[in-house]
This record gives sequence, C-alpha cells and structure tokens, in this order.
Amino acid sequence: MTKPKKRHALSTRLWHWINVVSVIVLFMSGLNISNAHRRLYWGDSGFAPEQAWLEVPRFPGWATIPDYYSLAAARDWHVVFSLVFGFSLLAFLVLALINGHLKRDIFARAKEWKPSNIWRDIREHLKFNFEHGEGKYNILQKIAYASVILVLIPLMIFTGMVMSPGMEAAWPWLTEVFGGRQSARSLHFLAAWGLFAFFVVHVLLVLASGPIRQIRDMITGGKEP
Repeated sequence: MTKPKKRHALSTRLWHWINVVSVIVLFMSGLNISNAHRRLYWGDSGFAPEQAWLEVPRFPGWATIPDYYSLAAARDWHVVFSLVFGFSLLAFLVLALINGHLKRDIFARAKEWKPSNIWRDIREHLKFNFEHGEGKYNILQKIAYASVILVLIPLMIFTGMVMSPGMEAAWPWLTEVFGGRQSARSLHFLAAWGLFAFFVVHVLLVLASGPIRQIRDMITGGKEP
C-alpha cells in the first residue's frame, strides 16, 4: 500500500516555524532600533527633520524586544535572528529547487495569469472558499508566497546588509544598488511593514479557513487531497 503523500514537506514545515519565530523577534527588535532615530531619508545621508520623508511614531515597550529602550540589546537580538532568517531562507530555496516545490507549487503557470482566472480567484476568496483551483495553492496564494519568498525577504536581507558598516565596507557596490545607505534603511523599513502586513493577512486567512486543520498540517505535514 502506497504511503499517502504529505501536503507540506518537512523542509517547508521547519522553515515555516523558524520564520514565525524569526519574523516576530526581528520585527519587535527592529521597532526598538527604530526608536533610536525615528526619521527616514532617501540617499546617502540624512539627519535633520527637514530632510526626512517620514517620521515614525515611538513604539511602546510591550511591542519591542527588549521591552525597554536599549539600542545595543536590540541590535544583538536583530543580528542573531537575521542570520537565522537568512540562512534558513537559503536552505529552504535549495531544498525547494531540489524537491520541485518552487516550480510545482509556487511559480504560477501561464494560464493562471489570465485576468479571468485571477478575478475568479478573488471572488472565491470573498466567499471564503480557499480550496479552489488546481494544485496545492491558487493564484492569489502563489502571488503572495512568491512575492514574500523572492522579493520581500531578499530585499530585507540585502538592505539589512547595507546598513551593516562591515558589509558596506566590503561590498560598497551593494549600497549603490539601493541608492545609498539611507535609502536602504527606508526600503528595509517598508519591506518590514510589508512582511508584517502579509503576516497579519496570513493569520486571518488561517483563522477563516479552519485553524486547527491548518496548524495540524503545518506540524504533521497533513495529507494531499
């Protein structure tokens, strides 16, 4: 008797839960770091209020790691979990290429990009019907997951590297790619909030589509229908 195929591979499940912890710690420690200087700029430099394109609010202790203002401690948390975040992404991408997860489940096929198919998918989501379409994920899920895995997370990693004095000295061309150190900081901020928005929507959709089954499958692997 053939053993049922898992809905989620072990590599996907491990990466998912490592990401949950990493994103929470990185976001909360990042808010603490943001409290040190709350203005954002474009270009290579900036400090004065009139140079800023945005001044973010000061975040309360309950939303930060640590729960008191400490730039040094927040940076320590941020650096450690950024390494976890970056290397876990690399491992996931290598394994996803080997086992075909990216090609099979994440990359949308040409016919899926038809406007009629995307509009149908939107209508089904509005009806809270999430189990439609061919394969494991529908087109909206594929767009969201591909955007996070291939755009938002890499953008956060590389802009974070630009803000590291050591990396900036070693790879000055990377700073130029992002239009300057302050531009990289602004993009890092925007990507972080983009990832936070995905995190919130993802949790809400899990709650709407059967949280017990979804969480169980992401722990045990589940079974393909």
